[in-house]
Amino acid sequence: MRFTLIILTFFFVGQIQAQEFKFEAPNYKKIKKATSKKSSEFYYPNLLDRFESYDTSLNNDDYRHLYYGYLFQDGFEAYWSSPVDKQLNTYYRSQSINEEDYDTIISLINVSLADFPFDLRNMNFKAFLYHKKGDDAMANNIMRQYNAIIDAMLSSGDGKTCESGIHVISVSHEYLLLSIFELQMTQQSLIGDCDYMELAPGNHTVKGIYFNVSKILEAQSSLFK
Repeated sequence: MRFTLIILTFFFVGQIQAQEFKFEAPNYKKIKKATSKKSSEFYYPNLLDRFESYDTSLNNDDYRHLYYGYLFQDGFEAYWSSPVDKQLNTYYRSQSINEEDYDTIISLINVSLADFPFDLRNMNFKAFLYHKKGDDAMANNIMRQYNAIIDAMLSSGDGKTCESGIHVISVSHEYLLLSIFELQMTQQSLIGDCDYMELAPGNHTVKGIYFNVSKILEAQSSLFK
């Protein structure tokens, strides 16, 4: 959608181009232990409270525990879909949005985010709406979270091989990252624990990107046990 891409570009692209990442695959065993221990600085309920209050002191390590630690929370679903998808898609398909609808849409997005805190597509939409309302302070708070979550994902691997794949907890995040970097997928295949996205030629030398979806596959297989 045009209006969401505008704010995404404004807040995000410059930051990505300016950063260098140290890649480290998440240690899921350690993350599970740290996020479930009440005395840990990464205890998940506390981290989530800080996240939801827009705590600016959260660092990349905190966000990695937030993002990957969500895999071990009761609310995690391997193939999640928003409970208000139908209502929100009405606005996504609109050529324009009336100002009087802003608060209604934000309320719908809040329902979606309460169900899945890493619904990045709608998080970005929410920031756009606050920007349109003239509340850039809130828009910046939301996009700070958005950027930090994407930083956490990108810090997990370079995507060049399955062994160094970018770890995601939602397939939708694969497509989001491709969109952010303006990469067009021509073919998708499952190779081991990874989704391999073959890319169309463009202003890059990358033939494809590997996304590690091992935990999504584990969660899916557990449903049939």
